[in-house]
Amino acid sequence: MPDTALKAPHQSANKLPRVFYRLAAGDALNMYGSQLDLVALSLFAYEAAGNALGTAGYLVLRLGGGIAGGLVAGRLVARLERRRLMAGCAVAQALALVVVALVPASMRIPVLYPLAVVLGGAAAVAAVALRTSIPEMVGPERRARANSLMASCRSTEMVLGFASAGVVVAWAGFRAALLIDAASFVLFGALVIRLPLPTRAAQPDEPSAEADAAAPDAATAESKRRGPRWRALIVLRAAPVVGAMAGIRLLDAFGSAAHNISLPVFANQSSPDNPAALLGTFWATWAIGNLGAQQLVSRFMLRRGIEPGERGFALGTCLMSVCFILVFTDLPTPLFLLVAIGAGLGDGFTEISYTTRIQALADERRGEAFGILASAENVGMGTGMLLSGSLLALLSPLTVVGVSHSVPIVLALGFLVMVARTRRR
Repeated sequence: MPDTALKAPHQSANKLPRVFYRLAAGDALNMYGSQLDLVALSLFAYEAAGNALGTAGYLVLRLGGGIAGGLVAGRLVARLERRRLMAGCAVAQALALVVVALVPASMRIPVLYPLAVVLGGAAAVAAVALRTSIPEMVGPERRARANSLMASCRSTEMVLGFASAGVVVAWAGFRAALLIDAASFVLFGALVIRLPLPTRAAQPDEPSAEADAAAPDAATAESKRRGPRWRALIVLRAAPVVGAMAGIRLLDAFGSAAHNISLPVFANQSSPDNPAALLGTFWATWAIGNLGAQQLVSRFMLRRGIEPGERGFALGTCLMSVCFILVFTDLPTPLFLLVAIGAGLGDGFTEISYTTRIQALADERRGEAFGILASAENVGMGTGMLLSGSLLALLSPLTVVGVSHSVPIVLALGFLVMVARTRRR
């Protein structure tokens, strides 16, 4: 059945379709499984290889799969039925996890590393397909509310996944944890394949004669240039703001890698008796701020007709980066919790803002734009992990995180100035 054949149920301008809440819950379950398998497979790789290089190799290959998935996601989203694409990616991840869980010990490393590419690539393609489809599922005027709901559900389950991963692995073992994760992907695939919502913009039956006569050469030239080398350039030329946002997201992901790697070091230095308690407190407080971003958008901004966009993206990036730097400055506990909330608030607001802004693009451009951003984020995260891990042997966590997060702050402020000048013109 083609994507455009289904019609969303009638909803008021302020309400999301009821079935969309099921999708958000399924996506949250998917996120929980992703965080669970990220922790479980990282430990699994360390145990199988017998050294930290095993974990590093797994993470690098998984991020490499994400980069490759982002590069091809735009074309896949444009050509294939999106519900089936999302369900297929979920099944591919489930099968990969089952294979890793059941393979004999002697085959773990040869099997794990290629499947890391599958896991990273499938996750990237599924994320691009979902983000691209949301405006058609809920209507363009409700996309900010939908993104707010999705961000809240995902951030909550992400924290729960990280928090419970150690317990699940310790209590049930690697194989059980991976099979639980595989089951979460299967459930999501079953949910999305039966989703009674459109995922693609309706296309006119026939182009008008006037339109055909007006620009046949342009359309032909563009279609010829839609090879792998040109697709990203076409999108960036049509929407240069996407290129600016992709650059900021790349360096923001670099900063995210820096603080994720530095937090365990900082926790051991600041609270040597119980570093896990400090980490748990930080991420739980961060989650509160992330949920606060959803409330800010849905209860205050959207009700006043204010939609987060380019300026919200830039301001959220600045808030997030500043707060993550302050986390490493040995603040008193009340201030530490306050900046943790600010980091979560900025992170959630940035996610909602940039997703909502990219979804304003036409359907045929949206998939390519999200693919570019997915690849940029994975490149930033991968290089950030490699460089930050090396720099921490020489520099303090505050120095590494401060430098890594200062660059996106400067770029976000420059982007804010660019947006202001463009609007004045």
